[in-house]
Amino acid sequence: MNGTTPGTAFRLVGIALLSEEFGRMDVPLEAPSDGTVPDPFDLPHGAVVTLALSFRTAVDVDGLVYTETRVRDGAVLSTIRTALGGYRAGGPYEIRMPPERLPNGRAVGDTYEVTGTFSDAAGHVLAAERHRFRLCEPGRGAAHPVQAAAPTAP
Repeated sequence: MNGTTPGTAFRLVGIALLSEEFGRMDVPLEAPSDGTVPDPFDLPHGAVVTLALSFRTAVDVDGLVYTETRVRDGAVLSTIRTALGGYRAGGPYEIRMPPERLPNGRAVGDTYEVTGTFSDAAGHVLAAERHRFRLCEPGRGAAHPVQAAAPTAP
């Protein structure tokens, strides 16, 4: 499931990775129609990235929480739950997570599957998305690179 959960007033507008190494790159939100996870995109080993989450809400939301689970080779590597607070109806809002250094070295060049879920204080899932990334050596050609975001109008 990507973006908006049917029947909710919360809508995930976008996900971007921010890095001094490669700028701002949008993560595709659209899943293939067969329900599988989109093709992985390539990121350089050891890059420092900040996850930017953009969303709108048609109603006030109290106790918004973002939970990210990262899996490699079928094993859960980490689950991070971040309390984002309350939001009034409106948006788009953009939340930037703390910077993170991606794993580095030859042994980490696998594909990672990430599931991000937004929920409210009562635990109701408001939106979820899934994407995959593959770590590659910096400077190497990427088979499926994330496309840089289009410039926004002032």
